[in-house]
Amino acid sequence: MYAVIETGGKQVKVEAGQAIYVEKLDVEAGKTYTFDKVLLVQDDELHLGTPYIEGATVEALCEKQGRGKKIVVFKYKAKKQYKHTQGHRQAYTKLTIKSINLSAKKKSTKKAAPEAQEVETKEE
Repeated sequence: MYAVIETGGKQVKVEAGQAIYVEKLDVEAGKTYTFDKVLLVQDDELHLGTPYIEGATVEALCEKQGRGKKIVVFKYKAKKQYKHTQGHRQAYTKLTIKSINLSAKKKSTKKAAPEAQEVETKEE
């Protein structure tokens, strides 16, 4: 069973027990965080939201808050004596997926057949 959730402007495919790194969330380490923006769930059959599945949630345990490796931003303009160095470390949250809950009301994806209408024909 897997699900696709939306967090931090990105879509992430998750399974139970999986550890993921996402954009920094406002949650303390050791606490549970619930994602309600679930786009897709695959169990025995495929459940697809429009855009989200109502009632479906993904629960995750916050392992830690952290910052990624430092990257160097170097700006340079040729022949102008311009050099500028800047560093950046992106904040992240490490989560472990506990469970995927699908308590959505099942809607029929098949359209109901239109009822046959009686057509009167005039004989001339």
